[in-house]
Amino acid sequence: MGVFTYETEVTSFIPPSKMFKAFVLDVDLLGGPLPNIVPLPQAIKNVEILEGDGGPGTIKKITFGVDSKFKYLKHKIEGIDKENFTYSYSVIEGDALMDTLEKISYEIKLTPSPNGGSICKSTCKYHTKGDIEIKEDEIKGSKERASGLFKVVESYLLANPDTYN
Repeated sequence: MGVFTYETEVTSFIPPSKMFKAFVLDVDLLGGPLPNIVPLPQAIKNVEILEGDGGPGTIKKITFGVDSKFKYLKHKIEGIDKENFTYSYSVIEGDALMDTLEKISYEIKLTPSPNGGSICKSTCKYHTKGDIEIKEDEIKGSKERASGLFKVVESYLLANPDTYN
């Protein structure tokens, strides 16, 4: 098994506490405070908790919508620290693993930025089966999707400044 790692850093005008709540804790609540930030019926059909209470060990199943190239994935929350704005989880099942990956692990940390906003640093590790190599365009696409979602949430919060006050 090989491990391919990449890191991403994205800045935001939103403070870490507010961004963590929206980007990490509430992003998969389809009817929650972030409605319509992504065309949800096309992007995500539903999210269900299969096991756990939302903390470490929780397993979620995300079923994608008609516009996704994947049908579903399951992810397991490895760690969550609401006070230090850190979150880690692993994709453990689903067609997003493409029969070439054992799992994909993510670690996210939000820290304050000098302008009063936040910096999101994330680390992604692809755990491959055998000697399979991850192509650069796959990594680039994953980075773009993650950064894009972060920016969509930021835009929503900028347009709705009373959210999470």
